[in-house]
Amino acid sequence: MFAEDDLLPLSALQHIVFCERQCALIHIERMWADNPLTVEGKSLHDAADESGTESRGPLRIARSVPLRSFRLGVAGRADVVEFHRVEEAGIPAEAVLLHGVGGFWRPFPVEYKRGRPKRHRADEVQLCAQAISLEEMLGVAVRRGALFYGRTRRRHDVEFDVSLRRETEQTAERLRALWASRRTPPAVYGAKCRSCSLLELCHPRMAGRSASRYIARMIQEAAAS
Repeated sequence: MFAEDDLLPLSALQHIVFCERQCALIHIERMWADNPLTVEGKSLHDAADESGTESRGPLRIARSVPLRSFRLGVAGRADVVEFHRVEEAGIPAEAVLLHGVGGFWRPFPVEYKRGRPKRHRADEVQLCAQAISLEEMLGVAVRRGALFYGRTRRRHDVEFDVSLRRETEQTAERLRALWASRRTPPAVYGAKCRSCSLLELCHPRMAGRSASRYIARMIQEAAAS
């Protein structure tokens, strides 16, 4: 269990799954740069946050919900947490009593992402960490959630099974180790670099090369164009 002052950004879990160097540049070196993809993503998040709390019959929607997990050692916000009214007899382990509202409700986190579902599970890990945080805060089990992708305009349902929970816990441990090292891993260029907003700050194509030769080549290419 971690103390309040030890909590790291929950969003860093998504970053470290995508790229450890990107995670270190953002959260250790405090670097950031926008590109059209991050601007699109921010607009999607802003749209999710702007309406506040609302009710739709057996559904209550809470936006920009503060979260923290002392077990994982992270804190952040959920874009949306839906609360679905439980109508069946008996109170299941995943239902919580909402004070001032009445009745029992099942929490269901929803994270908004630009683009489409990815090959890696960075988004799923981030969402699972939100679910684990909700479990700690509310004292109930959170079995499922969803990722909403702006490009496809569709939800992708996520089950927080044993495998995903284990991966989320291991990712939190990796994040803690990276933070403790205070070191930024070397750049390794790959296809994913093209979509990274930190491409110009990271310079992954320079990895393992002489900086002087790289600069000389760039000057020659510019002169020839």
